[in-house]
Amino acid sequence: MKRLRIRHVTGFAYSGDVTASYNEARMLPVSSDGQLVISSGIEIAPVNSHHNYIDYWGTRVASFEILTPHRELSITANSVVEVRPRSVPPHEIDWESLARVAAGATATIEQLGQTPLSTPPADVADMAERIARHHRDPAVAALEICHAVGEALEYVPGVTSVHSSATDAWSHRKGVCQDIAHVALGALRSVGIPARYVSGYLHPRPSAEVGETITGESHAWVEWYTGAGWQGFDPTNDIEIGDRHVLVGRGRDYNDVPPLRGVYAGSVKSTLFVTVEITREA
Repeated sequence: MKRLRIRHVTGFAYSGDVTASYNEARMLPVSSDGQLVISSGIEIAPVNSHHNYIDYWGTRVASFEILTPHRELSITANSVVEVRPRSVPPHEIDWESLARVAAGATATIEQLGQTPLSTPPADVADMAERIARHHRDPAVAALEICHAVGEALEYVPGVTSVHSSATDAWSHRKGVCQDIAHVALGALRSVGIPARYVSGYLHPRPSAEVGETITGESHAWVEWYTGAGWQGFDPTNDIEIGDRHVLVGRGRDYNDVPPLRGVYAGSVKSTLFVTVEITREA
């Protein structure tokens, strides 16, 4: 078990006065299997009240509007979370049984359909199909598919954007964790395995000492349905989900769980800024 303190600062710097802005932030973790939120809170500048709610996908959302002129919007989320290795429920099931079980619940049906961000290129779907044919257990096939996607894509920031699709990332064979997760989602869904996008944080240094603060970043990984529950995997780092992963939200793809989304009034340009600091406290 690890106790992690996370400080996530993000926002927009504007080239001139913005007369109003309307925003949603999804930056605070939730208590779930493998993690317990000890404390969490969000600060917004300019000072503003905000409305908190849980969205359809179970993610904590802070919704707010700023109706006074401003040249910068800054959101700071502070959290302390205890994280344990996730338990993986038994998943002895064949393809036919998985299809039958997955068709019986909204939660799995919604994670079977492709989205514009996850729709895989033909050669990715073919690769997933070849792997699936060699395994009777869909969960074993899912793990191999994620391994194959992670091996095929090189982690390189700056090649793609938040609007890039799985097809875009695959054409470059490069991308960031968001892109690698989208390709893995598309591959899994193409062979009938319900899969969902997970956003959160990853402590980047397994050997960090207690009290040591590390520069981190938002992270993304995937979960697939085993017939008995959901199993997570980080295809970017080719590792299982453990006590360095902190979950914030789940959805069909990135568009369901962006850390910050909003619109503003004013004919000015905006520049996004982001910093994440993670400190191991225990």
